Amino acid sequence: MNPMTTAATPSPHVDTPASWSPGSWRGLPAAQQPDWPDTGALESALQVLAGQPPLVFAGEARALREHLALASRGEAFLLQGGDCAETFAAFSADAIRDKLKVLLQMAIVLTYGAQMPIVKVGRIAGQFAKPRSSDTETVDRVTLPAYRGDAVNGLDFASEARVPDPDRLIRVYNQSAATLNLLRAFTRGGFADLEKVHVWNQEFVAASPQGQRYSALAEEITRALRFLTACGVDVANDPTFHTVDFWTSHEALLLGYEEALTRQDSLTGEWFDCSAHMLWVGERTRDPDGAHVRFLSGVQNPVGVKLGPSANVDEVVALAQRLNPERVPGKLTLITRMGVGQVADRLPSLVRDVADLGIPVVWSCDPMHGNTFTSNGGYKTRRFTDILDELRVFFAVHAQEGTTPGGVHFELTGEDVTECLGGAHEIADLDLSTRYETACDPRLNNGQALELAFQMAEMLRA
Repeated sequence: MNPMTTAATPSPHVDTPASWSPGSWRGLPAAQQPDWPDTGALESALQVLAGQPPLVFAGEARALREHLALASRGEAFLLQGGDCAETFAAFSADAIRDKLKVLLQMAIVLTYGAQMPIVKVGRIAGQFAKPRSSDTETVDRVTLPAYRGDAVNGLDFASEARVPDPDRLIRVYNQSAATLNLLRAFTRGGFADLEKVHVWNQEFVAASPQGQRYSALAEEITRALRFLTACGVDVANDPTFHTVDFWTSHEALLLGYEEALTRQDSLTGEWFDCSAHMLWVGERTRDPDGAHVRFLSGVQNPVGVKLGPSANVDEVVALAQRLNPERVPGKLTLITRMGVGQVADRLPSLVRDVADLGIPVVWSCDPMHGNTFTSNGGYKTRRFTDILDELRVFFAVHAQEGTTPGGVHFELTGEDVTECLGGAHEIADLDLSTRYETACDPRLNNGQALELAFQMAEMLRA
């Protein structure tokens, strides 16, 4: 853990590109920002945040960047996943444990099947804000401001709940700190022990075909550990078998919050956004000349960019020049979200052009966001088959182009929800209402996530 200096006070000053500061984004076009009714209250909340300790540290972010550099070369694989949007109401130790559990299960399947290290990054401890396609929402002829995540306003469809409240930003910080504390305890305190792989199989998954397949894999791992012990390897005292590295990430959407938690590393002088180890910029906010890219251009965290079907190589070049001008491997991850209907047409030329230019990136696939639609019952959902098919095309394109499929990006939960159609449990349209609990977008449940992990392990082996 590196000592960090405190954040700069938020300022409206806009610097030149050569003299970046945490407030350099101010004055540039900033999409998807809330209409805060009390700017004085907002600045007061940001001042409180600027005085808080960092949530993560420079050395941790640098370590993640090194692991992602391995993923860019095909020597590791990025598994990034978690909630669509974290909420205050769903906060509990059990919920955090179950989210970690499903990612650990997927990582075990991928590690064993693909025989390579898995870089585990959660959409957790900061994913409280969401971009929206419309500023308003209408229900029964009543129109209110859109829900923008618990960092901004409330989910309840009531006028008082939808007023942006900057005090929520402080609550986001506090809940993120508590979540990180528990994640570190779990990953370093024995919960992630390889000898406990059987314990991770939740009851509702264990009875399914993929749960039984996971149990068989867990038994193979147990036998392998016993074999190593018999050969004289000190499995019991080697931390490699008992702890895991786990990093956090979220979309860098609310720029005031991100600025307030940006710190300068006192050892190197580099700036890091200490709200998370990795940040990403979304499809709606990735303007190379916009405020979000400007802010992220100055921090040394690994940075992701979501790319929809309209993305072209000129945009990627501009983004790479701003976000990774020194071409540091592992610094920039391109997260494609094309949709199953367009990925085969749009992805090959983009991958080919970026490769021809020699831009070092981690190619990651988000097969969720491009495949969202509204069911007959009015629920926003995704088909498991569409998600799987987009993944298959992603791997096939990289095989065809001779490039590296570096990772995947999912919205998922450890709960037995019914939000995405299909999977081994064959969730149908009429089943969606059974446990549809997401605050925004539909998530894979534990069983569907595990099923995808087995499928991806086979793709990586191929």
